[in-house]
Order: sequence, then C-alpha cells, then structure tokens
Amino acid sequence: MIALVMLGAVINYLTRSTLAVAAPTILQDLHITTQEYSYITAAFQGAIMLQPLCGYVLDVIGLKLGFALFASAWSVICMLHGFATNWQMLAVLRGMLGLAEGSANPAGMKAVSEWFPAKERGMAGGIYNIGASFGSMLAPPLVVWAILHYNWQSAFVITGALGLVWVCAWLLLYDAPKKHRSLTPEEAQHIAAGQEQHLQGDGTRPSIMSILRMRNFWGIALPRFLADPAWGTLSFWVPLYLTTVRHFDLKQIAMFAWLPFLAADLGCLFGPMVVLWLQKRGVRLINARRGAFTLGATMMMGVAFVGYVDSPYAAIALLSLCGFAHQTLSVTVITMSSDLFKRNEVATVAGMCGTFGNFGLLLFSLLIGGLMASVGYTPFFVSLAVLDLVAAALLWSLVREPQPDKQA
Repeated sequence: MIALVMLGAVINYLTRSTLAVAAPTILQDLHITTQEYSYITAAFQGAIMLQPLCGYVLDVIGLKLGFALFASAWSVICMLHGFATNWQMLAVLRGMLGLAEGSANPAGMKAVSEWFPAKERGMAGGIYNIGASFGSMLAPPLVVWAILHYNWQSAFVITGALGLVWVCAWLLLYDAPKKHRSLTPEEAQHIAAGQEQHLQGDGTRPSIMSILRMRNFWGIALPRFLADPAWGTLSFWVPLYLTTVRHFDLKQIAMFAWLPFLAADLGCLFGPMVVLWLQKRGVRLINARRGAFTLGATMMMGVAFVGYVDSPYAAIALLSLCGFAHQTLSVTVITMSSDLFKRNEVATVAGMCGTFGNFGLLLFSLLIGGLMASVGYTPFFVSLAVLDLVAAALLWSLVREPQPDKQA
C-alpha cells in the first residue's frame, strides 16, 4: 500500500518540478525575467499554503475519494501549462496547481497513520517521501527529453497524463485497513496493536483552533517554516543556478540536476534508520526523531559552501549533500504529526504544518528573485545552513511527548 502512496508522491513532485527544469527554455521563449519567474513560483507557494484546507477535506470525506479528486485536478492543470503564452498565465496555473498539490503531504501522512503501527511509521514515512525526491529526480531527464524531441509544452502534457493514469490505479487499489478486502485478520491485528490508543481519536471533525493552541503543533510547524526553503531551492532554483552561474546547457542539466534528488532518496531512508538505531539504544521515539533531525541539520552546513567552490562538480556534490541532509531531517519532522496528534487530526495538522513550510519557502523564493541579481546565490546557500540549525533548536525546546490521557 505504501508503494501506491509513494507513486502518488512521485507524480506529484514530477508535475511540480516540470516547470523548474523547463524554466531556462520557457523564460527565453516567452521573454520572462527572473523577477517574473519568482512571481510564478510564489503563486505556487502561496496557493500550496492552503494545505490545511486539503487536509480538512481528506479528514472529512475520506482519503480515497479526496486524494483522487485532488490528483485529477493537479494532473489536468499541469497539462494546461502547455497552453500558457505569458508569465501571467503561468502564475495563475501555478497557483491552481499549488492548491491541488497541497493535498499530497496530508494524504501521505494520513495513509501512514492508518496503515502502520507507531514503530513502523518512520520507515513508512521515509519510503513515502522517497516519492518526492524520485519525482524531482525523474523530472530533469524526462523534461529535457521532451523538450529536445518535441517542445517544452509537451513536457507538461506528458507529466500531467501520467497523473491521470495513477488516479485510476489509486481508485482501483486503495482502501482504508477496515475496508480493504485483501487485508488478513492477522495483519489488521498487527496494525491495531501498534497504534497508540490515546491517539485513536473519536471520529469527530478536527478543530483547527484547538490545534493552534497546542504547543506541539508549533513545535513542528516552526521548524518546517525554517527548513522547507532548502527543498524549494533545490526544486525551483537549482536548474537556473546551474544555467546562469555554472553555465550548464540543457543536456548538462539533464545529466546532473537529478543527483541532489537521488541523494535525497537516500536521506529519506537514512533518517528513519537513525531513529530506529537510537530507539534500540533506549532513546524514546520523540527524542529519537529529534536526534535524527539534528543530525540532518548538522550535515546541512555543507550547503553553505556551494557558492565558494570553483568546480561546478564540487557544487553539485554539495547540493547533493544538501538533498541528503534535508530529507534526513524533513521526513523526521513530517512524521511527527502522526506521533503527536490523533488519527482524525493528522491530515489537518500535516496540512497546517505544510502551510508554514511553504510560507517559509515563499518568502525565501521571493528574496532570491528580488536579490539574486545584486547579491548572487551565495548568501542564500549560507542562510539555508543557519536556518536548519535554528529549526533543530526549536524542535528540542518546544515539542513535548504526549501523555496517554491527554494531548500535549
């Protein structure tokens, strides 16, 4: 089941990454400036901040139907990108895409919370998040192939069509554990036995105001606000950085721009492995997750040197370390929503935390677009390292382990 969810994440990040890879060609073809490109990416980030709405819909109408509707919408919207003729049209379409694609993270966390016992959720979340990295990794070769053989418009049509194929598979194969016909009684008992009883929920609709009053919500939302700009930088700005600063051509981008995302795939597995390693040595679950996050934040210090190395291949290596380190910490903090909140709140909480993460990414992207011409990329790479260390400090100081009889 987690493979199906992961494949959905692959499609989600493939469609959202198509623009970044095609950006050098589109900017030249449609005469779009770097500043206008930042507005286009900001439209996506502004709309994806509505993740709480997506999470609330998924909690209310159910994961199977809700995610199918959102995935159908983002697939069609992606295909419509191929008909854009100016930056304004692209900005509107990116906003619509961001709204629909904001469902992916809440959906993934809800599926993980439903299908896996507590001790397996970290690894399940890591496998699911491989989809984000793999989708971004798949984008450079696929999009460049489409551009070289057809045109940039075809790249959006192809990636959007893949999304519609996945929707059919989702509707055919997915169901909640209580409804799944192929789930054996032994497997159902294994899942139920490993679920925290105090997080089961009572079936009521989640209360956003109640969630906002919880210390643990801010304990994972604020670190995401500080940490998520790293992923946005890799996804939306690295192809332009390689083109304008490192003077890569389209074929070189296809050869090298996917490497940070391959490293990110490994980070998705490394983070949960660190958590399990710490747990086997007596560290409690929440502290183990915080430890893995801190390790990732420490490794993120390498990205500060991207602008200082002369070799473009050394820069690629440091960006790959950034991808590995970011996903090590990201998958850890994202999974914590299922450790700290009730089952009927998980998607809503994941969406609300995603809003903070994408708001941080939005501000960072606008700063890059506005200041890149005058200060370059180097200060932004340095700041990514600092932000993650601050995020680790907040995670340790704010998050409290929930008590069996009440929420933290």
